Amino acid sequence: MKYQNNIPSTKVERASKFVKTGFKVGGNYIRHYAKKAFDSSLTREDLHEDNAADIYSALSELKGSALKVAQMMSMDRNLLPRAYTERFAMAQYSAPPLSGPLVVKTFTSYFGKTPQQMFDTFSMNAVNAASIGQVHVATKDGKKLAVKIQYPGVAQSVRSDLKMVKPFAVALMNLNEKDIDKYMDEVETKLLEETDYRLELRRSQEISAACAHIGGLRFSHYYPGYSSERVLTMDWVEGKHLDEFLKTNPSQEVRDKIGQALWDFYDFQVHTLRKVHADPHPGNFLMQPDGTMGVIDFGCVKDIPENYYVNYFTLINPDILSDPALTEQTFFGLEFLHDGDTREERQFYIELFREMIVLLGKPFHEEVFDFGNQAYFDRVFEYADRLSKMKELRESRVARGSKDALYINRTYYGLYALLNQLGARVRTSSPGWIWQLQAGIEK
Repeated sequence: MKYQNNIPSTKVERASKFVKTGFKVGGNYIRHYAKKAFDSSLTREDLHEDNAADIYSALSELKGSALKVAQMMSMDRNLLPRAYTERFAMAQYSAPPLSGPLVVKTFTSYFGKTPQQMFDTFSMNAVNAASIGQVHVATKDGKKLAVKIQYPGVAQSVRSDLKMVKPFAVALMNLNEKDIDKYMDEVETKLLEETDYRLELRRSQEISAACAHIGGLRFSHYYPGYSSERVLTMDWVEGKHLDEFLKTNPSQEVRDKIGQALWDFYDFQVHTLRKVHADPHPGNFLMQPDGTMGVIDFGCVKDIPENYYVNYFTLINPDILSDPALTEQTFFGLEFLHDGDTREERQFYIELFREMIVLLGKPFHEEVFDFGNQAYFDRVFEYADRLSKMKELRESRVARGSKDALYINRTYYGLYALLNQLGARVRTSSPGWIWQLQAGIEK
């Protein structure tokens, strides 16, 4: 395994890495079209493979926010060419780990001790390396522990990294630059929170305790005395990540059980806690043959403002969408519509976003929903593809949608994608909160 002995930490060092990568990508285009002149069988996908490898290589050396953005983009399988999606997905738990000396340096900086002095045993080889930190196995008093160590300089480079990664995001995601600007503050806030392991420890304890009653879930116990701003220690949770788990050919019963636990976990957080684990990528869940699942990362948590919650979830009720006045009012609340819109623009966006809500709300209206139904996801992907190519959205004077939508939509898209990969059949009908919201509006 390849280890990193240092991470570029200054703005100049990190910017230079981005510039070099840009030159590599430009060179890939030149080489591709030169070769294509002599070999017509070369495809655009070949170019994507080369570019994805170079961009991922650079981001994995930089770690931090740049790599985290790549991870976030990989969760939407319809947003990027497949080569990028597959390569960036490695950021979830397969980035090159830090070398031993950097690990020891982090411990001595925050505890005044080496990890060997703090624990009975400590493996210097990371078992998991992601975008912001890596995980080591340790033992203490007979307990097997997971020790997450943050990469040096990650917290200090969030703002500058986001400025540098913005052009990549705009180009790769084919987005309107106004949309990127509107949501960048939200992304920056969340990434800064993710670098604060003291905050993650508190959230981990609070949410795991609140969700302890949900069947099929396993949570770690956390150890404040062995944790700091950049080190987080918890009980080790056994299990396999999703791709590895699916290779064991689990039964439909087991896949349904895990899917139900996932759905219940998110349903309770959103509608009871009004805060949610907003990073549902496969690297944050560990699955067992008996159908139980461990949740291992609470670094990204989204608090849901009450006004946004009411507007967002009242639309799940089909009766609201059949009422033009209430629909328009709610769309203003969600910032799908703006005061400066013409009558024609209002009608256009109402029809466009009503279609989205009907499509994405479909699982809520069935007693049991089959997330393995690929025809449903093909419709979702087709709609997303249509949005990405829509001239009206790209040329809109304003970004459409509240900044709060960024992580809520990411949460539900990630949840749907996990359930789709599982092929799970899930009891999704939860009418109680829907009708309560309707009653509140009618008052």
